[in-house]
Amino acid sequence: MQRGFWGALKKPIWALAPMADVTDAAFRRIITKYGKPDIMWTEFVSCDGLCSPGREILLRDLWYTEGEHPIVAQFFGANPDNFYACARLARELGFDGIDINMGCPERNVVKQGAGAAHIQNPVLAKEIVQATQSGAGDLPVSVKTRIGFNAIALEEWLGHLFEMDLAAITLHARTKKEMSLVPAHWDVVARAVAMARALPEDQRPLILGNGDVSNLTEAAERVEETGADGVMIGRGIFGNPWFFSPMGDTATKSLEERFRVMLEHIYLFEELFYGKKNFDVMKKHYKAYVVGFEGAKELRVRLMEARTAGEVETIVRAAYPNV
Repeated sequence: MQRGFWGALKKPIWALAPMADVTDAAFRRIITKYGKPDIMWTEFVSCDGLCSPGREILLRDLWYTEGEHPIVAQFFGANPDNFYACARLARELGFDGIDINMGCPERNVVKQGAGAAHIQNPVLAKEIVQATQSGAGDLPVSVKTRIGFNAIALEEWLGHLFEMDLAAITLHARTKKEMSLVPAHWDVVARAVAMARALPEDQRPLILGNGDVSNLTEAAERVEETGADGVMIGRGIFGNPWFFSPMGDTATKSLEERFRVMLEHIYLFEELFYGKKNFDVMKKHYKAYVVGFEGAKELRVRLMEARTAGEVETIVRAAYPNV
């Protein structure tokens, strides 16, 4: 088993989840500056796309800075040959590890036989892991998945994953069918930990849990309750680049400080992605930064009309001149 950087991490491990059009290069740089986790993930990237004429466009999803190490490239797809090629690419680009997305519930991803579809096709899943490991060389390979497809099927699915010689498994504690519409089943994460601990130590992947964690206090509680090796944070990072810092509660930040970081984030996004990504990607971030105070709704409505970082700054400073 290639553990790579995973073997050097202190527990509990705090990880940033891969989220499409959220954890892009701009947001990760902001997070690195204000509260870096133990591991960073890229957005998930299509192996098929990276092995097509559209490769150059998708490579921007693999941009990262030296300060983000250890950083893991996450890929999705259903073609083992393309996973092999992308694993070699990840090595060339200097990533610390490779993660295979076997949990995305989005319809267009599942229709490709990718993401959560792998839960229903463990034979193909194993072929993909093996191809990725062949291309990865000494880079560790991990999987992010869910606890079942239409219903919880942890023991069966995890049994297959344990045969794949993975360095780590991150479990989003919901099924594909549940999306994010029900509370996360952290009791199922505890079952996964117990299953992993029953394996010989040299065959035991690390187990991280994911779902419904809004601060590091809750993350520590989940580790205590389940015995997991760490927690991956997804939606809890929205609007809170301080999440992984000792003072990670946005309630401790003044509105002016929150807005200054929001503007820094937006200008960085524009610098990196002008003409490459739709500026509307930032709308989900406005909703997260601009919340919890009188007049927030009205300010968000105005921000939704902005099309440049300069327009955002003008709107914010008109309402809050001290930013």
